[in-house]
This record gives sequence, C-alpha cells and structure tokens, in this order.
Amino acid sequence: MARKSIEQRLVELEAKKATLKARLTKQSRTEDTRRKVLLGAFVLHRLENRADDETVKLVSTWLRRELPGFLVRDADRPLFATFVAGGAMAGAEVTDTVASVDA
Repeated sequence: MARKSIEQRLVELEAKKATLKARLTKQSRTEDTRRKVLLGAFVLHRLENRADDETVKLVSTWLRRELPGFLVRDADRPLFATFVAGGAMAGAEVTDTVASVDA
C-alpha cells in the first residue's frame, strides 16, 4: 500500500473541514429557527391566554405598533392580519399603520 502524500492528506483534511463547517452552519441555522418558533409560540400563547396580565397588555400594544412596520413582504402581512387587527391584539391604530406601510 502506498502512503498518501502530505498534499493528499491536506486536501482530504480541508474537505473534511469544509464538511464539518457546513454541518455546524446547518446546525446553527436549525437552532436559530427553533428559538424563533418557540419564542413566537410562547408570545402567542401568553397573548391568547393571559389577556388580563399587565405585561401582556404592554407586549400586545408594542406588537400592534411595531409588527406592521416589521412585515415588509406583502406575502407576510396576511399571515398576521387577523391576529393584529382582530385577535388578542385588536386595535384601530393597526389598520392605520398597515395602510401607511402599504402606501
């Protein structure tokens, strides 16, 4: 059996390094997505089940004010329209804010 040259071994190690880096990046993206989903689920749960809590009222008001400006893609706005305008975060100012964002 012939021994691998140092150059061949370096090439193999670089390829292995790239594979491991890609795996780490994918794992980081997966963890980031999971954090976002869990945080969103937590906030939604609190808004829907604790409407009398003062902190929830503050968060609800903040979301009504900030969420329309955050949703810049036209396809995203309908996903939150009922929630922002009608659900736990009902409020007339949301309609005005969405209208100004669309203009």
